[in-house]
Amino acid sequence: MIVEQRTYTTHPGRWRDYLALYEAEGLAVQQRILGRMVGYYYSEVGALNQIVHLWAYLDLNERTERRARLAADPLWQGYVRKMLPLLHAQESKFLVPAAFFKPQWNDC
Repeated sequence: MIVEQRTYTTHPGRWRDYLALYEAEGLAVQQRILGRMVGYYYSEVGALNQIVHLWAYLDLNERTERRARLAADPLWQGYVRKMLPLLHAQESKFLVPAAFFKPQWNDC
């Protein structure tokens, strides 16, 4: 199992707009295609205007396949056209679980 940590930095003060748009148009399609959401957060201390979301995958192959399906989805494409102007920067990291961690999903 791997977890992808995606950090989006919005333009100052636009994080609320980002979250409202995501909840209205991005959440359902992303959950349907990517599946295992580990968490979705925004920053209050430290680096501000950041949204951090975590997604679990069996491996990089599954991640590649699911992300390709997401990118091809017309609903997602419409959402992305509205969302990208809100962003200042994006970052993605792959996290590997410690040996003792037991994921909550049966298929990981």
